[in-house]
Amino acid sequence: MTRKVRIAFEGCCHSELDKIYNSIRKLEIPIDLLIIGGDFQAVRNYRDLKCMAVPEKYLRLGDFADYYSGKKLAPVLTIFVGGNHEASNYLWELYHGGWVAPNIYYAGAANVLDFAGIRIGLVSGTWSEAHYNWGHHERVPYYRGAERSAYHIRQYDIQRLYNANSSTTSKPVDIMVSHDWPQGIEKYGDLNALLTRKPFFKADIDNEDLGSPPNMLLLRHLKPQYWISAHLHVKYTAIYKHDTEISEAAPGFQETRFLALDKCLPRRQFLQVLEFQTSLESDLFSLKYDPDWLAVIRATNSNMPLDRDTKSLYSTPEERNKVVASIADEREWIEKNLCSMDKLYIPLNFELTAPIADHSDAKNIRNLPSPLAYNNNQTAAFCKLLQIENKIFRPDLSES
Repeated sequence: MTRKVRIAFEGCCHSELDKIYNSIRKLEIPIDLLIIGGDFQAVRNYRDLKCMAVPEKYLRLGDFADYYSGKKLAPVLTIFVGGNHEASNYLWELYHGGWVAPNIYYAGAANVLDFAGIRIGLVSGTWSEAHYNWGHHERVPYYRGAERSAYHIRQYDIQRLYNANSSTTSKPVDIMVSHDWPQGIEKYGDLNALLTRKPFFKADIDNEDLGSPPNMLLLRHLKPQYWISAHLHVKYTAIYKHDTEISEAAPGFQETRFLALDKCLPRRQFLQVLEFQTSLESDLFSLKYDPDWLAVIRATNSNMPLDRDTKSLYSTPEERNKVVASIADEREWIEKNLCSMDKLYIPLNFELTAPIADHSDAKNIRNLPSPLAYNNNQTAAFCKLLQIENKIFRPDLSES
């Protein structure tokens, strides 16, 4: 017996959580999960605004602070990826993923999660060729420009996602979520209609500069059933048909349905509900870790680049084969130590790290000091679970 799972997708958030949740309520159908495509702006207090790359006129606290402080509670389980307008200092605390507020989960730089048996891959950030080969070196207080480079995707995280299907037991990724569009995906939909609405896209399309090349690499390799994006503030659909005769022998679907959504504004198409079937006998689904992804993390964590100038996870087929073999070994460890012991459920272990907002700071944002850095208990617990080094931990900071 199966039941429907309804997942709502929203485009760019821009900290308009109240409006988004009100739109969910107006649907008048039960929604099991909400996924937001970036520009979430998890700003806890006014000092966090110092780490967000937006023009000064857009520096505002937004709705999220009330959800962080506990004044409000998200009415539906919410997952989001990072975009290019984020408080990157807070998201760095949760590099592997974690709760930014009760019932609101940040996917981390890259992740694969399980919800009701649906495999959901997620990648945060936007594409920049200049920063793609960098390591995750940005730390608060940010030097000039680091508030931007901090949200650019890194080759290390893309290479890890590329191996999300390396296990012989892997099931296909059902949904991929990114902020950036996959490069070139616009050519597989009604391009003329898109250019009628967004004529200024033409130059980027002609120069093949629209979208993210790594995202298209992932789309072609992972072959998800759906790929959902935001960023360009327009609703757009496309269908990418995979050539199964020449594609790599990884699990996947014969075609990927692409959906881009707008930002949350009146008369904009920013919300879409998709239905899936699950055989799980439950009316209350929980968020779970994906065992194949956990194996990838264990196999690659020691290679996590923390310097600006860094080496890729692998640069030759032989090096990749070694990574794949290591992932297979770690998948056995995951099965023995986590799967068999029912330890895949993501714990509800949110705790405040930074202070909640002091609204007297609103009049003096420009002169506020940079926010402090914090060690996050969730990241520590995750690394302990996997028995890996916590590379996000800073020994010069007291534990939060």
